[in-house]
Amino acid sequence: MRLVVQRSKKAQVTVEGTVTGSIQHGLVLLVGVTHGDSKEDAAYLADKIVNLRIFEDSEGKMNLSLHDTGGSILSISQFTLYGDCRKGRRPNFMDAARPEEANVIYEAFNEELQNRGVQVETGIFGAMMQVDLVNDGPVTLIVESKEKK
Repeated sequence: MRLVVQRSKKAQVTVEGTVTGSIQHGLVLLVGVTHGDSKEDAAYLADKIVNLRIFEDSEGKMNLSLHDTGGSILSISQFTLYGDCRKGRRPNFMDAARPEEANVIYEAFNEELQNRGVQVETGIFGAMMQVDLVNDGPVTLIVESKEKK
C-alpha cells in the first residue's frame, strides 16, 4: 500500500456535486493498493498514521500525533498512486490492484483507522472525485507498507 499523507486544516471530497466526506483539522490520505497488499498491510499503515508525530507542539516541533490533537481523516482511494511514468507519455497502471481486490483492502484500512478511535470520512471508491483541502504547513509525506521493518 502507498499513502500520500497531507496535514490539513480542512478538507472535503465531492462526488457528482454532493459532498461525501468533510473534515476540519486532521489528515487527507490518498490511498493506493497494489497486488499482494493484505489486511496486515492495512493494519500496519493505520497504526503508523494515527501515531505519526507530524503535528506541532507548543514549541513548534513536530511531536504530536493525530491521536494527540484529536484530528480526523479524509481517506480517498487513489489507484493512480501506482502509475508508472518511466516509459512513454502515458502512465502504466499495471501495478495498481484490480478494483475488486483494492476495495477490500481500502475498506479494511478505513475500518482499522476507525478501530483506533479516529473519525474517518471518505469519498466513493472508483468514482470521479474532487478533493478540496487547505494543506497545513504544507506537510506532505509518502508512507508505504512495503517499507516496514
